[in-house]
Amino acid sequence: MATLSDRMSINTQIEHLQSKYVGTGHPDISRFEWALNIHRDSYASYIGHHPMLAYFSTVENESIGRVKYDFLQKMLLPCGIPPKPQDAEEEEDEEMEEQGKK
Repeated sequence: MATLSDRMSINTQIEHLQSKYVGTGHPDISRFEWALNIHRDSYASYIGHHPMLAYFSTVENESIGRVKYDFLQKMLLPCGIPPKPQDAEEEEDEEMEEQGKK
């Protein structure tokens, strides 16, 4: 059985990893941010492993440099434009209501 000190130690280690490495996430991470980390990690892995890059270039019938360039471009916005936070949407709704009253 794990003792209380073991649990605290594990939680402390997890918190340390989450603060040190961005991709490990945290309890408040949004779905979009999580997907963004996964996509960027995948593209970085594809670029870093030459056999995977050669495979993708063969499949797409492109040069390795072109595929590498395309992956680097996709890393900028791999999941599209980020959604607006809920707070911003509520503020816009309030502004629209105020403008309608005037």
